[in-house]
Amino acid sequence: MVFSKEAGSSSYSLPPYPREDTPLLGKAPPLSSNPKTFANIFISIVGAGVLGLPYSFKQTGWLMGLLMLFSVAFLTYHCMMLLVHTRRKLESLTGFTKIASFGDLGFTICGPVGRFAVDAMIVLSQSGFCVSYLIFISSTLAFLTNNETTPVFLGFTPKVLFLWACFPFQLGLISVRTLTHLAPLSIFADVVDLVAKSVVMVEDVFVSVKNRPDLKVFGGLSVFLYGIGVAVYAFEGIGMVLPLESEAKDKEKFGRILGLGMGSISVLFGLFGGLGYFAFGEETKGIITTNLGPGVISFLVQLGLCINLFFTFPIMMNPVNEVMERRFCGSRYSLWLRWLMVLVISLVALLVPNFADFLSLVGSSVCVVLSFVLPAMFHLIVFKQELGWKCFVWDGAIVVFGFVIAVTGTYTSVMEILSPTS
Repeated sequence: MVFSKEAGSSSYSLPPYPREDTPLLGKAPPLSSNPKTFANIFISIVGAGVLGLPYSFKQTGWLMGLLMLFSVAFLTYHCMMLLVHTRRKLESLTGFTKIASFGDLGFTICGPVGRFAVDAMIVLSQSGFCVSYLIFISSTLAFLTNNETTPVFLGFTPKVLFLWACFPFQLGLISVRTLTHLAPLSIFADVVDLVAKSVVMVEDVFVSVKNRPDLKVFGGLSVFLYGIGVAVYAFEGIGMVLPLESEAKDKEKFGRILGLGMGSISVLFGLFGGLGYFAFGEETKGIITTNLGPGVISFLVQLGLCINLFFTFPIMMNPVNEVMERRFCGSRYSLWLRWLMVLVISLVALLVPNFADFLSLVGSSVCVVLSFVLPAMFHLIVFKQELGWKCFVWDGAIVVFGFVIAVTGTYTSVMEILSPTS
């Protein structure tokens, strides 16, 4: 791929497509204050990936898990800022149109190939998130019935039945043309999620004091790629960094606010993963909430997280719908295409036995490319005439590291999923 000024000139302007950053409430929001920008960063990144961190710590050891988590957080922040600096550089050049999203940036730098690369990664990553949501919902509801493996109806297990029970409701939610009507559900889901995860952390503290299980510090190099994949998945949110910077009122302080947000989220993730592993040790399960004992509070927490992910599903599918309808239907609303995507995602969810293993697969394959490879590559192309050798080597190292992790991590995660003990 070669950077060309023609890609950003007024004669080669961006097409008027709706983008993956289409705002939730329809109209463009006013510029955000620093506290609101911080809150938006927090909401954009914190998601279901954190639920797999305790199991990842079990695999990697708690100290190795923390080191990988903070390293991935720093690298993710660095690559987010690479995107911001790259856009600012392009928009400072005469004749370049406004670049509102990751896809626009790819198009401006590399033309249709760049947009296709970003679009493909966004579709795969967002679809992967939705697959993990269905795995979590069906596995958790099956656990609450105290029957996860025994067939109960026509040879189907409760997990399979719960997954298909969600299917018609998701078809209905995905049929909504605009996210405006889903905004109240999104707010409700975020509140439920915050309360449920807070309760899980408090419960972990009491259990860890009581149980004091044996813990391992380092799990060895064999699980390094697994831990990297889960950590990258947990911090995925790079697709929203350009829209968030555009909405920030004080753009000069955006980097500082983003760094503060990533640092705070890193501490939160470290606490959640560490406390979960400290509480249950080698008994830590792929979904930490299934380690909680019986009781009303445990039931409500698990049910609350299921409700959160159930209503988050159609919102996470919005970028997928935008890309698919733009690519195949001329940006026109397509009900059959939306339903087909939900069917495909549901079928994939049936084939994956373990929630945390799937997080590692998505993180190692798609999220690594989206979060590390593409930002460093775009930055290298745009700034190649200005970079010193140290920055040139640093960008190149990130690209190589990303490709190596994508290939080897994907292989490791697939083997973990296919292994009889997964």
